[in-house]
Amino acid sequence: MATFSHARISIPAFIFVSLVLFILHRIYSAFSTAARRRRMIREHGCEPIHGYAHRGVLGKLLGLDVIQASMAAGREGRSQEASRIRNWGDGHHTVKMHILRNKIIGTIEPKNVQTILSTRFGDYSLGQRRKAVFIPIFGHGIFSTDGEAWERSRGLVRPNFTRQQVADLDMLETHVGNLIGAVPRDGSTVDLQDLFFGLTMDSATEFLFGQSTRTLAPGLETKSANDFVKAFVYVTENASKSFRTGGLLDYIPDRRWRRSVKTIHNFADQIIRDALEHVEIEKPSPTGRYVFLHALLKQTRDPYTLRSELLNILLAGRDTTAGLLSNTWHVLSKRPDLWATLRDEVDRLGGARPDYSTIKEMKYLKWLLNESLRLMPVVPGNSREAVRDTILPLGGGPDGRSPALVRKGEIVAYSPWAMHRREDFYGPDALEFKPERWETLRPGWEYLPFNGGPRICVGQQYALLEASYATIRLVQTFPRIESRDAREWRERVTITLSSGVGCKVALFEK
Repeated sequence: MATFSHARISIPAFIFVSLVLFILHRIYSAFSTAARRRRMIREHGCEPIHGYAHRGVLGKLLGLDVIQASMAAGREGRSQEASRIRNWGDGHHTVKMHILRNKIIGTIEPKNVQTILSTRFGDYSLGQRRKAVFIPIFGHGIFSTDGEAWERSRGLVRPNFTRQQVADLDMLETHVGNLIGAVPRDGSTVDLQDLFFGLTMDSATEFLFGQSTRTLAPGLETKSANDFVKAFVYVTENASKSFRTGGLLDYIPDRRWRRSVKTIHNFADQIIRDALEHVEIEKPSPTGRYVFLHALLKQTRDPYTLRSELLNILLAGRDTTAGLLSNTWHVLSKRPDLWATLRDEVDRLGGARPDYSTIKEMKYLKWLLNESLRLMPVVPGNSREAVRDTILPLGGGPDGRSPALVRKGEIVAYSPWAMHRREDFYGPDALEFKPERWETLRPGWEYLPFNGGPRICVGQQYALLEASYATIRLVQTFPRIESRDAREWRERVTITLSSGVGCKVALFEK
């Protein structure tokens, strides 16, 4: 009987065959991807996007010219305006560039922004870079996740931002009262921006955690709360630098960053542990006050989920509102005409504390905040990363009016700062601070202070209410203002935008 031995493949042969199969697979994938993209280009009539003129060898290879220019302009407090002129000064509203390994499409076309945020929402994610920066600090929450994880977060968070929850003016009055109490009565200079950041941290932590950091309450602040505030400020500023340098700073060891993240987590975790042990979710709060954490406890008892959602909302709620207030009050201190008109509207209240409905009826105050958010948007730039090959409706061809292909992995960045300054949308006086334009202005996607589409900011009404209430109460208390800083407004960009020169003023009760 004949016998046969089993054929055996040597290890080198196996490696060789595997390598050949891998190469063949890559070749097949490349050809099929290229064929699919040619078909998409043909079917949609896509044309190439105008290319940014990178300068120098390192600029053309790695886009270091853009990083260098951005950092230099940032040190002068003008990175957003420099970017507007650099990227779109030649009249193109969509450009393509590269920074390190990233291929970036920059756009200020409202139809393109609507496409990535709404009509083709599923074709984009936040991007790996953003998640790599945010998640170690703030966890997997509503502003740091995509897909099903984001949908779960939205389901947890969104129901907690109804009018009934956010319109706690008694709570706001306590913290605004502390702010007013911190303003000198002798006509000496005060930096309102510092007070505004204290106000929004104090009110946001009380709304979210049920325990305020109380930075503006004399003698009531605690070391743990102060450490938390300092740590929070440091990591948000660090995250901004990471974005601006394309991640270059990530390779530099930073012990303070690690300590700061631990401080933030420990502060939140202690409050959450106390709530899990002592809060009876079926009973109303002993103070009768709405607490975001207690509402979340009815939906989940997972400490990590609770911490993540709380820190995500704090990230959005604290900095944006403080930036809006400081930017607006910097303008008010320089413009007696705007101050007089606003004071006239506030005086009609007769010194009474405003309620929710009264605030909504104050048209000039609304126009003032809208104009502040137009010219100094608290989120001046943002981006999304394509998760599949997709199409932008505009940006292709010499005139930028043809569709354009976006390849998987490419980043589409959009700039509300630059878009809000387009004269074809806002007129020849687009660079002027003019609240009256809002009497007739009804913008669409060309005005984007709080993002748009499914990921529109859930806390925008809370932010506008807090900014409005604080402004009204300050004007009622101090009917006269003097600027104590001759410098023009300059930007300070962390994750959000505020005044780079602060808001140094003197306020007078008479």
